[in-house]
Amino acid sequence: MTLLSRILLLTCLLGGGVLQAEQLAVEARRGDGIYSLLRRYNLVAYGCNIDEFKRLNRLNSNSKLMVGYRYELPIEVFQYDGKSIRSTTGNDNWDRAVAIKEYNEDLLAAGLRESDYRDDRVLWVPYHIDHCSGNLGFTKTEPDIVNLGENAGSEEELERLKDRAADRDPIAVPEQVTRSGPRTFKIFGDTYAEVPLIDRSLAGRIFYIVAGHGGPDPGAVGRRGDHLLAEDEYAYDVALRLCRNILQHGGTPYMIIRDENDGIRDDEYLTPDSDETVWGGASLPRSQKARLFQRSDIINALYDENLAKGIVDQTMIAIHIDSRHRGQRIDVFLYYPEGDLRGAHRAEQIQRTFSAKYDQYRPGRGYEGSVSERDLHMLRETKPSGVYIELANIANSSDQQRIINPRNRQLLADWLLMGLYD
Repeated sequence: MTLLSRILLLTCLLGGGVLQAEQLAVEARRGDGIYSLLRRYNLVAYGCNIDEFKRLNRLNSNSKLMVGYRYELPIEVFQYDGKSIRSTTGNDNWDRAVAIKEYNEDLLAAGLRESDYRDDRVLWVPYHIDHCSGNLGFTKTEPDIVNLGENAGSEEELERLKDRAADRDPIAVPEQVTRSGPRTFKIFGDTYAEVPLIDRSLAGRIFYIVAGHGGPDPGAVGRRGDHLLAEDEYAYDVALRLCRNILQHGGTPYMIIRDENDGIRDDEYLTPDSDETVWGGASLPRSQKARLFQRSDIINALYDENLAKGIVDQTMIAIHIDSRHRGQRIDVFLYYPEGDLRGAHRAEQIQRTFSAKYDQYRPGRGYEGSVSERDLHMLRETKPSGVYIELANIANSSDQQRIINPRNRQLLADWLLMGLYD
């Protein structure tokens, strides 16, 4: 079996040491397509597994699999340390460990694994466990388990403790059910055009996604070596990924700023351009004031139209990247309009999500992102409840890792989505 070593992406986003893992590769059988191969390994239920499979193997939506050719699956292979899944993978979360354990046991029962991971010391960790926006069940840790320490007890002992604690504080894990087929949206580009419907948990909710700046205004500009980093390009990429996440869960997102030839890009350095348009196809005016009112007027017209249909759950989300002194690192921080209690609630939910994720993956690192009121045009002049998000300091070299790494941009979009759930 040929395995390709990879470094887990969260270390780039949050900083600190790295965990080494290897990628599982398998041969395609006669009649295999992308979906049938991933379905065999219980991976097709989460759309991001499909995206990751295409990325790993440099495939697009029209690619055919070749019989006998080895393809890398979105499954990372760890050498089991004989103690616990948590110590093996460097993550104390109990629900996550149980999900990994059950995944390995299911594949063993299906004959896709030759031995139990505790016997052959080979542990498989599917991509969706840590990285899929639909996998929202692993953000909470049972209090009894937190105090056990990394290597205390077996997974079976933890299961017993979990059962004992369930009556006090049950943990809701999303049910995995049959999903419908993908839909196609050209704005995401060829690689990500197909958008599977994972569930309808956001049905009836509307989101107006506004990527900052664009057209004649690149926004804040940073430099990394010989590369120019333009705020509008990176904010747009995260906005597209968030929009796609929302679609996967049955919500209705409107991409207010649009670039028809720049889909979701998996490059570190995004080439600046000025051909962005707005919803409806109009170009962006040179005047900053005119550009801002163009956006708010479009959102307000859509808001009134949807409100007339009886849809009251509507949210505006503006995505930006800050610019400060290059030595200053900042965590994701948020603004909401003065007096907007729903906007404040949304912003606080997103902040709590980021804080929990930092605690989960980098205990002790701490999260310092703030939530505050701010008198900004896109918050003041739009009718829906609003949240204004600053992702990083584009001038700071450490913060730049948060936005130039495409997998980190996907994590930002995933965590923003989690924060939008009630």
